[in-house]
Amino acid sequence: MSKTGFVRTELVAPMPPPASTVGLTGWVRKNLFATPSDALLTIVGALFLVWAVPPLYNFLIGNAVFVAEDGAACRVDNAGACWAFIWDKMNFFIYGFYPAEEQWRVNICFALGTILIVPLLWPAIPYKAINAILFFLVYPVIVLILLRGDMFGLTYVPTEMWGGLTVTLIIGLVGIVCSLPIGILLALGRRSNLPIVRALCIAFIELWRAVPLITVLFMASVMLPLFAPQGVSVDKLLRALIGVTLFEAAYLAEAVRGGLQALPKGQYEAADSLGLNYPKAMGLIILPQALKLTIPAIVNSFISLFKDTSLVSIVGIFDLLNTVQASSSDLRWGSDHQAVTGYLFAAAVFWIFCFGMSRYSIFMERRLDTGHKR
Repeated sequence: MSKTGFVRTELVAPMPPPASTVGLTGWVRKNLFATPSDALLTIVGALFLVWAVPPLYNFLIGNAVFVAEDGAACRVDNAGACWAFIWDKMNFFIYGFYPAEEQWRVNICFALGTILIVPLLWPAIPYKAINAILFFLVYPVIVLILLRGDMFGLTYVPTEMWGGLTVTLIIGLVGIVCSLPIGILLALGRRSNLPIVRALCIAFIELWRAVPLITVLFMASVMLPLFAPQGVSVDKLLRALIGVTLFEAAYLAEAVRGGLQALPKGQYEAADSLGLNYPKAMGLIILPQALKLTIPAIVNSFISLFKDTSLVSIVGIFDLLNTVQASSSDLRWGSDHQAVTGYLFAAAVFWIFCFGMSRYSIFMERRLDTGHKR
């Protein structure tokens, strides 16, 4: 009896994956109902959305008032958010008390800042050195000349008339740009082998981290003028900028110090083996790696600083939040939801800027995450 064998000469076409593991059904099973606990959380979350979304939609969109001459339309029964109030006060929210006929100067500062900061943050665009010089050195001088005036034929506008989103961005941007280099120097000084330098840096960091920002702003508003020469008045906005910058520098110093300590000792020894002096070793080898490791902590401090700019309203500076609070007392727009709508607008503005910084941080982390993936 002969035995015969079968040898396949053609590959069998691959079978499709089970329908329950691909497409929408597969995604739902994997992400929402993979385990009993996941299924329970999904059901609870769905019930919460069913309970919360319809009222929010009715308040923000469905019953909201988008066009109105005054608050009468916002005072009717079941009226939602009074967005017409936000649109009517938009100029005040952005410029504060800045003269209307001079607001073109603020607009130029906004446009010029956007033109300079976008290529600076976009890694693919060349000529970063020129861009950095223009943004960090030339741009502040232009902003000061345009906003303050009193030269080149521009009308003088005191900082007491600045306000709204303009002041919020000024304080946030100046605080971020100026506090980072100071924080790096403090972190290096805290790890210095010179006892006096180390002690001074430790004292500075611990002192500023031991007090709340509100106290710092009060001290900057009250105490700083006492150190000025007799007859010299220190601008209120400048005092706030100095207080915010020094306060934030202390926190950034600890974030940078954490990155420096996270580097293995071999990196320091490698710099020594190349014969590099201290400035070159730090600038070319140590700091680039340390700052890369501390991007999340640094950006977290930046976001915290930007939100804390609202505290300057305590010392009488009309930032975005203070303009919203002041507008809430306008009787022409008086309604039950006037203040709530204003605070929602302020929260949305802060969220946009903070979320943008967060996403850019993630982008830079992924771009610089080389050689450390497991």
